Amino acid sequence: MNHNLNVDVSKILVMGAGQLGLAVLNALQPRVFALGGDITVLVSPSSLENGATPIDESLRTFTAKGVKFKALDLSNISQEALVVFFSEFNTIINCTGFVAGLGTQTRITQAALEAGVARYFPWQFGVDYDVVGKGSGQPVFDEQYEVRSILRQQQSTEWVIVSTGMFTSFLFEPAFDVVNLEEGYINALGSWDNKVTVTAPEDIGKLTTEILLESPRIINDVVFVAGDTISYGDLADVVDSFSNKPFTRNVLSLDNLQTELTKNPDDQMLRYRAAFALGDGMWWNIEKTYNFKKGIETQDTEQWLNTHIG
Repeated sequence: MNHNLNVDVSKILVMGAGQLGLAVLNALQPRVFALGGDITVLVSPSSLENGATPIDESLRTFTAKGVKFKALDLSNISQEALVVFFSEFNTIINCTGFVAGLGTQTRITQAALEAGVARYFPWQFGVDYDVVGKGSGQPVFDEQYEVRSILRQQQSTEWVIVSTGMFTSFLFEPAFDVVNLEEGYINALGSWDNKVTVTAPEDIGKLTTEILLESPRIINDVVFVAGDTISYGDLADVVDSFSNKPFTRNVLSLDNLQTELTKNPDDQMLRYRAAFALGDGMWWNIEKTYNFKKGIETQDTEQWLNTHIG
């Protein structure tokens, strides 16, 4: 047997225990522990009592199962200290999101490479940044493109990018202002024909685990997954049917969003709306996804609504 094809499950670090980190942990822990591996979770210092025990009940259950927790303040730690910390691990799965501010993802990526981490899953659980490229008007998207460039320019650390589209829940986030279930309206970003790919965090956790454990090992590749790829027009139909009432429909045109953005350049959600209104890179066909090819069930938008809102 070619040992290079095997997946090393020792010394795995999951960075972050928010919505995505928790979903990854739920799926990953039983599989990795069954293979004799171990998992450490990186959380913020305020999440732990006495530096070791999670305050959050949902995380304490993992402590009981043997998952270790370490605390670091990513916005304050020096690059050198981060490299030293990372050097203890073979695999890093980065679920931190953008909470620690602009520039954090390039910093974390560079630290992982400097630490000689064997395998790195960057925080790229989002859109197709290769298609979006630079200049989408969304600085975090520019940074995500930069992370890919950094990873592709080196050979020592293997990387796997899991492209998931938007979290399904984000479509219904009032602050994002696409579907407002309370107030009964839906805003199409760009046009009714524009599409968006969405995946539920619990499905992302399940699929990331499968991708991580895939044999032969997936190396230096972008893997696409999806719960649903849906146009804003079809989304409006799904929401109408789910709510048993017609929602008010509006289009937020790209021109209007970009005009708004010149007036409010610091509005993060407005930046996201404008970026998604571009259309390109925000969606892909289900047929090209890992879950479709493997026959793994995921929740589409309608199922997500019935499960989480219904």
